[in-house]
Amino acid sequence: MLALSGCSHSVKKSDESATATPAPRDEPINRTVFAFNNGLDKVLLGPVARGYSHLPKPVRNGVRNFSQNLREPLVFANDLLQANSLRSLNTAGRFIINSTVGVAGIFDVAGKWGMPRHDADLGQTFGVWGIGPGHTVELPVFGSSNVRDSIGRILTLSFNRLGDNSDTVSTLNTAATVGGIVDGRARALPLTDRLERSPDYYAALRDNAAARRVALVADGKRGDVHSAEAAGEGRSATGLPVNP
Repeated sequence: MLALSGCSHSVKKSDESATATPAPRDEPINRTVFAFNNGLDKVLLGPVARGYSHLPKPVRNGVRNFSQNLREPLVFANDLLQANSLRSLNTAGRFIINSTVGVAGIFDVAGKWGMPRHDADLGQTFGVWGIGPGHTVELPVFGSSNVRDSIGRILTLSFNRLGDNSDTVSTLNTAATVGGIVDGRARALPLTDRLERSPDYYAALRDNAAARRVALVADGKRGDVHSAEAAGEGRSATGLPVNP
């Protein structure tokens, strides 16, 4: 937590924007990490995502569905932690139906049967519990985040490693992660192309990511069963989910 706080800064409140204030002294560190992320995106991930976006839509849908289906147990666990019983039942039903009738999650049969998907992660759970986001943190590769969500990401990755003792499971998880990264970046292209035209690309992405996380926490507190957010939203500089 101390290490993350050391390379972070607070996002300014809108009512303070009228008065010019010097940038936080640790913002240059975040901007340095962002420069690396942006360079990586332009050289590798962005071009791959643009090529991927030209694949037939059924192929892209299959990649997305497969990746999201393997994340459903994580969503289910966070639904329970947030005391969202209806959501947890919906998530469990989606996983069972799509893993069987949906051919290992390639087809979103549950969605067509009136069981829409939603996102939930440990950072959101912490927010539902009343823990504040803390300072902004620009994570290498993963982009703009905050102290709370970064800790949630680290804990999630640690828990995933505990049960990863099967080569088959490891291979499936790797395939789903890579597919989810590329598909997520492709869906984020309209958003990042628009924000890149902003006077300050780093600040535009940072503020967009922060606003989306606020909305995700509010959504978790409501606990409604509804469709997921629009494609490409809530993505970081590299297009990855802010807290996958």
